[in-house]
Amino acid sequence: MDAIVLAIQQLFPRIYHACHVEHRRGRSTPWRLSDHHAAILAHLDAEHGTTARELCRHLRTGAPAMSASIAQLEEKGLVHRAPRRGRSPARGITLTDAGRAAVDGSSVLDSARLRTLLGRLSPRQRTAVVAGMRLLAEAALSPSKQESRP
Repeated sequence: MDAIVLAIQQLFPRIYHACHVEHRRGRSTPWRLSDHHAAILAHLDAEHGTTARELCRHLRTGAPAMSASIAQLEEKGLVHRAPRRGRSPARGITLTDAGRAAVDGSSVLDSARLRTLLGRLSPRQRTAVVAGMRLLAEAALSPSKQESRP
């Protein structure tokens, strides 16, 4: 396990530095996103709904602040909240097309640079890259798999 940890610690910065762009002031982008709003969008996708509770837990934000942020993002057309089902207050939150564009335009990883790197790989290798990153991201979001933090 130590060798895998070391490999990720060495490889991730190489990818980050190859694709990193200067930090953009969120308020200067067409979407006028705060860092907090950009972080919320980065944790959503267009297919699998995430609940506000999950976002609160992962981003360590209180429910009232998260609710207000989601409402603001929905008002801007960047997220969609599914209708409530029955008595459950949980609603799946997904990115809209405009939300995907906002993530693309506000990410510290430049899309063109990422495309260049991915273009050097075969389709099979690209699929493997995404699968591996997805597994690591899912482990990061799973509270049952997280170790307690100091």
